[in-house]
Amino acid sequence: MDYEKLCDEVLRADSQIRFTGILDAKGDLILEKNRDDAKLLSPDEVKMSVHYTFERWTRLQNLSYKLGKEKTSVTEYEKVTLISLHFGKNLFLLSTEPNVDYMKIISKTNSLISSFQK
Repeated sequence: MDYEKLCDEVLRADSQIRFTGILDAKGDLILEKNRDDAKLLSPDEVKMSVHYTFERWTRLQNLSYKLGKEKTSVTEYEKVTLISLHFGKNLFLLSTEPNVDYMKIISKTNSLISSFQK
């Protein structure tokens, strides 16, 4: 799968999307794409945020035998909304402007991911 093309297409799918990335099963950010004017965090802060996302996702796997696999997680902050989508053995990460219709963005992103998996 062409992760770079997928991240680019999701980034272009909605002007409210600031960042896209792929987090592998080991917690490494293997690819990231940003809107040029949308950086809130330094590279080290991005690593920290990704680490926290991976840590949260890993902890929640302990309950998956009861709840099923996590599909989507949304965290809203004052300045940004962070979204993670289960993506095979990876996580697809997005950040958006605050106060957006993130369900619409999640739906668009899932459609794009599905089209890339065919």
